[in-house]
Amino acid sequence: MTGTSATDAPGHEEDHDPEADVRARPPGGGSRASTVARPSALLVLADGEVFEGEAIGSLAVGGPAVVAGEAVFNTVLSGYQEVLTDPSYAGQVISFTSTHIGNYGVNATDAEAPVVHCRGILVRDLSARFSNWRAEGSLDDYLVSRGVPGMTGIDTRRLTRHLRSAGSMPCAFGTAPERDLADAARSATTTEGIDLVTEVTTAGSYTRGDGPYRVVAYDFGIKETMLRLLGEMATVTVVPASTAADEVLAMEPDGVFLSNGPGDPAAVPWATATVARLLAEASVPVFGICLGHQLLASALGGRTYKLPFGHHGGNHPVRNVGSGRVEITSQNHNFAVEEGSLASAEVTHVNLNDGVIEGIRSGEVPAFSVQYHPEAGPGPHDARYLFAEFRDLMDRVGRRPGRRHS
Repeated sequence: MTGTSATDAPGHEEDHDPEADVRARPPGGGSRASTVARPSALLVLADGEVFEGEAIGSLAVGGPAVVAGEAVFNTVLSGYQEVLTDPSYAGQVISFTSTHIGNYGVNATDAEAPVVHCRGILVRDLSARFSNWRAEGSLDDYLVSRGVPGMTGIDTRRLTRHLRSAGSMPCAFGTAPERDLADAARSATTTEGIDLVTEVTTAGSYTRGDGPYRVVAYDFGIKETMLRLLGEMATVTVVPASTAADEVLAMEPDGVFLSNGPGDPAAVPWATATVARLLAEASVPVFGICLGHQLLASALGGRTYKLPFGHHGGNHPVRNVGSGRVEITSQNHNFAVEEGSLASAEVTHVNLNDGVIEGIRSGEVPAFSVQYHPEAGPGPHDARYLFAEFRDLMDRVGRRPGRRHS
């Protein structure tokens, strides 16, 4: 179901210029807390579907008049700042299905990365007021300070239903005329076949945590909460995605962590080759998450493919095949591992919404991975036990010389 597009509305003009139609009304069309005047804006999908709204963030204060990216939707009810700052959203425009966004403000602690890599955000109603004891400012001011463009007043319910039916697709939004936005949307690309990891990875190595284990974490787009949890049990050396496997092995780590990250795993074959070299050592435990899961599967001979509209949210049910236990998980990915393509690994977790593989464990080397985000940033804590499983695997494989006892 696609609903009625703006082009079907009475009196619609093809070359309507939203910039000339600045009107003072409550943001999002429904908040009674403010009468902030915002420039009108349009969202145009690559298939021609049009949505009206108002500019927020950098779009409302002189930012680029046209913003393009791949449109996806996220179903979290809270945690918008963690989602916004997740490097896995590089190249994408995030639409939040939750109606009110920004009601509890933002703070420095909840940022998952210092730089916002998503192309922009779309919301139904950007809250004009925020209220929380941890809040340090408003979401709109945060968007402006980070140079993030966005729109409010979007009919996100119609947009979500359309993306579920037609699939994730390129889009363009902004204050430019509709014709310019439509051209930008048609020429924009999806995240398929594009190396986005090099855009988000760290430029140099750094250390986090002071736990007794020694872990090397590959930064394919790593999140701050993951580093905090790893740092509770290990001294973590975070390395750029391009770091050679032999260089990591020379550090004699107790384990290697493959982080989350953006884009298509098939577009970074060099990363798959690195993981394969790590596995060839067969003595260092490897734990992968999200993109790290896909890279591990690829290194084990598996194949990946793009999902119609991805998994983006904090409420995805996943069944642990071994225990039968169902976990509610946080997820953010557009690609998945093809069922039946892994001969040397067992499937450990399955998504109950669509049957997608959510976890694997190698039968030949000490390596396992999950598709979702067990650190719960944001999301439920059901899957945090996986960090303990990583610790147990490092214990079983053996201690490295010089490691402090826990």
